[in-house]
Amino acid sequence: MMMILSRLLHSASSPSRLSVVALSTNGRLLSTGSSKVEEPSKVEEPSKVEEAETVEVPPPLTEKLLVLGGNGFVGSHICREALKRGLNVASFSRSGRPSINDPWINRVFWHQGNLFSPDLLKNALDGVTSVISCVGGFGSNSYMYKVNGTANINAIRAASEQGVKRFVYISAADCGLANYLLQGYYEGKRAAETEMMIRFPYGGVILKPGFIHGTRQVGSMKLPLGIVGAPLEMVLQNAKPLNQIPLIGPLFTPPVNVNSVARVAVRAATDPVFPPGIMDVFGILRYSQQKSA
Repeated sequence: MMMILSRLLHSASSPSRLSVVALSTNGRLLSTGSSKVEEPSKVEEPSKVEEAETVEVPPPLTEKLLVLGGNGFVGSHICREALKRGLNVASFSRSGRPSINDPWINRVFWHQGNLFSPDLLKNALDGVTSVISCVGGFGSNSYMYKVNGTANINAIRAASEQGVKRFVYISAADCGLANYLLQGYYEGKRAAETEMMIRFPYGGVILKPGFIHGTRQVGSMKLPLGIVGAPLEMVLQNAKPLNQIPLIGPLFTPPVNVNSVARVAVRAATDPVFPPGIMDVFGILRYSQQKSA
């Protein structure tokens, strides 16, 4: 009996056979039930990262400029100025490709149509980033409103719907009493200007020159308008106070060279920081003398 009691006491005081597992600070697995220290499974080394291939990103697409009336006096100079700046240039006009044989003609894509044909205009606007309109004309009041107003309004709306970024409209300075004599002309211009401000509040520029001089080609004949315009420009460009005189002030609006108008128009159509809004002839003269960005 004493022997059995002794064995029971000895069994109660011995450590339990249950193993308690603990995790040491160095990440090893330890077992209290065995003196053997279990090593953790070997951590695989991260796979070698291969050097990324250099992917050639194509340069930004060339700016594509559409000149409305690009075969006219002002429009042809705008086309040439744009080509000098490395732009992709297209023209949209009723007569299409001009008959002259100057080398620059072959570098312009010529669309033929009118601004009252939505489908033709939509095709011409494909891929275009900026538009310059030189469309205008004289005749009866109804005709002048249609050409200077309605035609340009159609172009402005179509360009906006096609996602064109910038639109430049060559309008005209007020001429005092002449505004009443050419009522359809000026009312059409003002209607187009209003549409511009609505459709292109941040990317629209309206240039309002007076008499535009330079060498104008009419058929095979060249008219040197600069003979009269250049001297007047030199005299009147510093006479802005006279231009503010009521009624007769517009008579002192200085003429401006066609190259100056073309230079400012192309810059306004392609420079995202060019200020939007209306620019009078004095602004055109000032910007034309600045170096291109």
